[in-house]
Amino acid sequence: MSKETHIHKKIYHIVHISKLCSIIKDGHLYSDIELDKRTPIGITIGMNNIKKRRREELTLSSYPDLYVGECVPFYFCPRSVMLYLLYKGNHVDIEYRDGQEPIIHLVADLSKTVEWANANQLRWALTDSNAGARYFEDYTDLCDIEKLDWDSINATQWSSRDIKEKKQAEFLIENRFPWSLIEEIGVFSYVQQQQVSEAICIDSKKLPLVRIQQTWYY
Repeated sequence: MSKETHIHKKIYHIVHISKLCSIIKDGHLYSDIELDKRTPIGITIGMNNIKKRRREELTLSSYPDLYVGECVPFYFCPRSVMLYLLYKGNHVDIEYRDGQEPIIHLVADLSKTVEWANANQLRWALTDSNAGARYFEDYTDLCDIEKLDWDSINATQWSSRDIKEKKQAEFLIENRFPWSLIEEIGVFSYVQQQQVSEAICIDSKKLPLVRIQQTWYY
């Protein structure tokens, strides 16, 4: 992979649609640890034990004082492994049971995000696998993006444990991520497209594209 590949790379954050108005009002996505300090709004998704581990146990080797749970996480692909678990709705550690339709993809540009993070003195990192797992490598140079397993990240079949882990590579940004950098919102159907469009109209200064992206879902 070329060292310039990161220039046009996109990153994806999935969230329940019920949280969108709060994100727009706050002007940011926040890390789990930061959200713990705030009044909960909307439906939370994710695996409870892994969220706890990210908050309390897992730090980055690049920044030993920075917990994974202090960062806002993004994937490098839509149609993530996590979305599949939400779609199946039968994982013992996930309380959420309402399927994938209300889950939306918030899309941003990697290079612009890193530029913003650096300008605001917020740390960031790339991980080569699931940052909620016990073992992963992390990097703080965009040139190291070539060390990620892109065949696994882009795979549509991931029954292999190794592919499954590598597909879950993450981009992490410390504390917060600005709503202003969201370029596109991918949704399941026309129903969610209308709901999202109505929500973002409260902020006329920032209107990302809202597209039905069926191939991003199961």
